[in-house]
Amino acid sequence: MIQGSMVALVTPMNADNSLDWASLHKLVDWHLEQGTHAIVAVGTTGESATLTVDEHLAVIKKVVDQVHGRIPVIAGTGANSTSEAVELTQAAKDAGADACLLVTPYYNKPTQEGLFLHHAHIAQAVAIPQMLYNVPGRTGVDMKPETALRLAAVPNIIGIKEATGDLERAKFLIDQAPAGFGIISGDDATAVDLILLGGKGDISVTANVVPAAIARMCELALAGNAEDARAINQRLLPLHTAMFVESNPIPVKWAVEQLGLIQSGIRLPLTRLSEQYHQQLKTAMQAAGL
Repeated sequence: MIQGSMVALVTPMNADNSLDWASLHKLVDWHLEQGTHAIVAVGTTGESATLTVDEHLAVIKKVVDQVHGRIPVIAGTGANSTSEAVELTQAAKDAGADACLLVTPYYNKPTQEGLFLHHAHIAQAVAIPQMLYNVPGRTGVDMKPETALRLAAVPNIIGIKEATGDLERAKFLIDQAPAGFGIISGDDATAVDLILLGGKGDISVTANVVPAAIARMCELALAGNAEDARAINQRLLPLHTAMFVESNPIPVKWAVEQLGLIQSGIRLPLTRLSEQYHQQLKTAMQAAGL
């Protein structure tokens, strides 16, 4: 079971919005040094929606090769076309990824049965561990807990990133899921509480900015040390909030740029962070110890 702090890694881009391979190399090294437990390459935070297929797969391959087995690499391979998701998942397996993260098909709004058949088909087509990813605020479709539990019985499906922030839903999934199926937070602000309920970790946006703190917070929560884990989370709450003052990954890329780790590139239709939010992010970063 992959667990702990799993950074939803930003994809560095040059000022002309071409991919910045040197900064990607620097970022991966930094996360290895800071104690991040796993890297999610080319998820939503990695701007998967605006990368070409060739770029998407090249980023996964670069991250896998650089990590070289030291921590798990989870490849974002979701799509709103089942056949495309199969192709991306197979390519990620061929590149050496340890697991894949598959968002629910967005925009076309499948039924619950459609969600089940979509994910079951991919799991049966490609023999690699796969995580479901439920984020209805972005996709327009909500995978109900009952559907997730049906999919938990499908070989190769090992868990779900539940990004609703609904702890009652998370508790239901944790209580009902079979052994070996992990419930992972996709909401930094509530991740500690989800882990303390029995979840396995946090696929984190904030970890792009304070990786050591998120890693330690997850370690404490997994060990059942609620007081110390919550103390770290309390200090990071302004930063969790600031990461979403505009659509992700606009704020987080700006914050990582301020750390000197990436350049300013971000692809349309996303834009650079509005100036009105600069001070809020700076203040939140300072409160987090930066």
